[in-house]
Amino acid sequence: MELLGAATVVLLVCIACLLSITAWRGRSGKGKMPPGPAPLPILGNLLQVKPKDLATTLQKLSEEYGPVFTVHLGSDPVVVLHGHDVVKEALVDRADEFAARGHMPIGDRANNGLGIIFSNNQEWLQVRRFALSTLRNFGMGKRSIEERIQEESEHLLEEINKTKGTPFDPTFTLSCAVSNVICSIVFGRRYDYKDKKFLALMNNMNNIFEMTNSYWGQLYQMFSNILDYLPGPHNKIFTEFDALKAFVAEEVKIHQATLDPSSPQDFIDCFLTKMQEEKEHPNSSFHMKNLITSAFDLFIAGTETTSTTVRYGLLLLLKYPKIQASYSALLLVLSQGTTIFPVLTSVLHDSKEFPNPNEFNPGHFLNENGTFRKSEFFMPFSAGKRICPGESLARMEIFLLMAIILQNFTLKPVVDPQELSITPTLSGTTNVPPAYQLCAVPR
Repeated sequence: MELLGAATVVLLVCIACLLSITAWRGRSGKGKMPPGPAPLPILGNLLQVKPKDLATTLQKLSEEYGPVFTVHLGSDPVVVLHGHDVVKEALVDRADEFAARGHMPIGDRANNGLGIIFSNNQEWLQVRRFALSTLRNFGMGKRSIEERIQEESEHLLEEINKTKGTPFDPTFTLSCAVSNVICSIVFGRRYDYKDKKFLALMNNMNNIFEMTNSYWGQLYQMFSNILDYLPGPHNKIFTEFDALKAFVAEEVKIHQATLDPSSPQDFIDCFLTKMQEEKEHPNSSFHMKNLITSAFDLFIAGTETTSTTVRYGLLLLLKYPKIQASYSALLLVLSQGTTIFPVLTSVLHDSKEFPNPNEFNPGHFLNENGTFRKSEFFMPFSAGKRICPGESLARMEIFLLMAIILQNFTLKPVVDPQELSITPTLSGTTNVPPAYQLCAVPR
């Protein structure tokens, strides 16, 4: 039986390889793609594109091939946009042409074309507009959501105070705080930081981001047509997705039992009401599967990226204590069918706008008199039609959480600041900071 199983795997690999070679040959003669390194059959540009540090790899390729170039992720050609000018032209100046979401194997398999993040066409447009309108109605970008963040900050401060200045890893504490803000909008409730179910969800999300940015996750993005048929660590990503969606589905059932269409309390209530309004339309975008996927998208997108940013911010302040001291003092006053990769990192680190772009220097965003200087190169939330719908919420959360932490605590590293590494441990779709501990000493 074991021999039979091994033979089956070998046969599947051979078939997948033949299909990949056929697809590669078919594409090689179609159209004129931008310049780039010559791909190998099946492997594409795997030898040149290092999944563990994708941003650095793409930067080096742009130095050789220019701001617009082609790389092959497996057998799939991807056009990379590197630098402010070409990214702005695509995402802002020609927003309609570049509004579609490219091929993203992990997201495509997890969401099956539904939701907000990995969907396309009219269904995406309708659900995104609905989500933006609903989020605004529940206070996103307004004073009311600022009050929710400040309320959650009190719970965060209470949790940090419990450490009594001893070393701790802030990962899950920050994730809980940030997640509770989006939970109050999507689910109409917050969760206690010790709630076992809630902590399990935080763990699910952390695993998804780590696995997605891991070597196996990046390989899946390149060779999904092969790895879909093979066992391996890449399949665990989808187990984590399923666990989170099961939680969302459970919340939806609870909301169905208590729904009052005349007085919706949160995003799920609003979506259920919209479903009732459109129940006579067989092709409506507002159905149960899309509700679960959309709520899941908001939940995970509104938690992990913001908490990771705050965590990275605290790490930088630990490494540069003089900057922490100065800002703490201030705060105590206050082509059709082709996948396109606009590399936002190349804009955020553009030396034309930011001298010494790889150094941590808040002065990049200050005028000579110390006032804030806005830069159109700063686009961490992307730009154009696919700009993050939660941008205003994330900006407010990052500012308020960082400010409140620094107003109440002096952050001390456990090791010499010079020994702290700020190089991402994972760098793919997101940059994940290395694990660290800190001591929060009350002021």
